[in-house]
Amino acid sequence: MDKEKEKRAIKYLKSFEPEDEPYYLCYSGGKDSDCIRILAELAGVKHEVYHNLTTVDAPETVRYVKSIPDIIINKPKLSMWQLIVKTGMPPTRLMRYCCTTLKEGGGKGRLKIIGVRWAESYNRKVNNDIVKIIGKPKTTQKEAEKRGLDYNVTKSGGMVLNNDNDENRRFVEHCYRTTSTMINPIVDWTDNDVWDFLNYYGCESNPLYKCGYKRIGCIGCPMNRRTQILELIRYPIYRLNYIRAFDRMVLARKEAGKPYNNWSNGEEVFRWWLDLNDENLSIEENMLKEIDSKGWEKL
Repeated sequence: MDKEKEKRAIKYLKSFEPEDEPYYLCYSGGKDSDCIRILAELAGVKHEVYHNLTTVDAPETVRYVKSIPDIIINKPKLSMWQLIVKTGMPPTRLMRYCCTTLKEGGGKGRLKIIGVRWAESYNRKVNNDIVKIIGKPKTTQKEAEKRGLDYNVTKSGGMVLNNDNDENRRFVEHCYRTTSTMINPIVDWTDNDVWDFLNYYGCESNPLYKCGYKRIGCIGCPMNRRTQILELIRYPIYRLNYIRAFDRMVLARKEAGKPYNNWSNGEEVFRWWLDLNDENLSIEENMLKEIDSKGWEKL
């Protein structure tokens, strides 16, 4: 196990610890979440562990999350099945309203601990570092420039601080109340680092990893195309729930005068959803035109 990375992660957590309230630790039920949970305990920092129930997590994940001591589970206002009907479109790689609504909420005005790692994807490598700040970009960037901080700006307008010097710490204290500010203590960890750490501390993590899963997420997630169909075979009730939701979606679109692709029922949408070809992608792009620039909540 890389003890230097562990020490550095603990140092980050201690350095940025809020003075008057606990960290808001974002816990998904996956291996990276277990790492940050154990690190927060080792660091001795005040923290509360929160999980956002998506309504499309695997039963194994739901049971595992409930086994975590003192876990706080946030239930969504709308389930995935209701969101599909409300938005009038299936969740896809381009239209990830489900992530925004079901997974990324909570903790407003709190300093969050998240388990983002560069090894997960190129986008995470580009858009994340030790500290990430989202919201009010002009205000935070102006303040950062005044302090002479080293930072990058992400495509979404967020700021990524590239080191953990004293000035950064004061800047985080200055801005996290009015933005979404996140500490990424394991951002530079590899998969081997994660598993070595968990094995060392006796954490077996989510039982789905023993079933061959590499990543834990929502059942049927279109971002993981290689396992999407296999998951829907493994969990047939989720397949049925998607089709039922697509049935209601088709009806709602027809009633609103917004039919697409001559879909007549949920089964047809379901088959399209699992086989995105060029023609289907053009349909998806047309759907995107319906989205208000202010966000999915306007739909």
